Amino acid sequence: MRIPRLLVALSTLFILSAQAADKTRKPGKKPVEKAVSTTVYVAGDIADCRKQPPAESMAARTAELIAAGLAKDNTARAITLGDNTYPVGKPEEFTKCYEPTWGRFKDKTLPSPGNHDYGMPKALGYYNYFGELAGPDRRGYYATQLGKWLVLSLNSNLDPSQMQVQMTWLKEELASNKQSCTLAFWHHPVYSSGGHGNNKNMQEAWAMLVAAKADLVLTSHDHDYERFAPLDANGDRDDKNGIRSFVVGTGGAKLTPMFLPKGATEIRDNSTHGVLKLTLQDKSYEWEFMPVPGQDFTDKGKGVCH
Repeated sequence: MRIPRLLVALSTLFILSAQAADKTRKPGKKPVEKAVSTTVYVAGDIADCRKQPPAESMAARTAELIAAGLAKDNTARAITLGDNTYPVGKPEEFTKCYEPTWGRFKDKTLPSPGNHDYGMPKALGYYNYFGELAGPDRRGYYATQLGKWLVLSLNSNLDPSQMQVQMTWLKEELASNKQSCTLAFWHHPVYSSGGHGNNKNMQEAWAMLVAAKADLVLTSHDHDYERFAPLDANGDRDDKNGIRSFVVGTGGAKLTPMFLPKGATEIRDNSTHGVLKLTLQDKSYEWEFMPVPGQDFTDKGKGVCH
């Protein structure tokens, strides 16, 4: 069977064009990879329905902010910074208060436990509710990857022996990390000017993260919002190598008083409920505090990874 002359001509033209394009390509130069960006919505101290039904609670209002963002971006995620329910983390607190609010996007949530979640023995309400999302073996810590970021959920509620096991695990995770940027989150802040103040329970983890040139640490526990300048292992300002940290205890529980600001405090507020929106890019990040409707405190900025 003869091949039509037009088809032969078109095939020849295609081959010649491909060869010409190949000659103009510089040797050894790889195609430019498309930039990766992931959005996360963050807060702790969340669901408290003791005085209001779930639909009227402040947790419902912060949940609405997150649900709207997730509806626009299927790759976005929510992060909880502990004290997911009040007062003591009973199973019914999760099913009757958390589930109708932040539970709307449970399958897209990266959780961490707080001291109120451990109000029940072994935090059974928390682990029964989140299951595998809370990490393996009900230990409360795990690692995942979002875009070009290593993301570490840690447990600040462990006893000393369990904490050392977690620190060994963290050291191994950081040593094997091949990502451009690192974010860690847990409940008790190492540095805070809120009512609970500084908490040394995670000081070893902080120092380990600084040594590994981690970029962001997110906590709550104090029911307020506070952003710190980058700090070194001793809590001294270090804009080049330090970790930038946020306290975001504004997820729904009643807001609480603050003490005098720390020397490294850059901005803070304890009058506004809302969530922190982080845009995690290949080698940088942007932040924006999003208040619930009717409240007007905001905070925006950007930074680069180490």
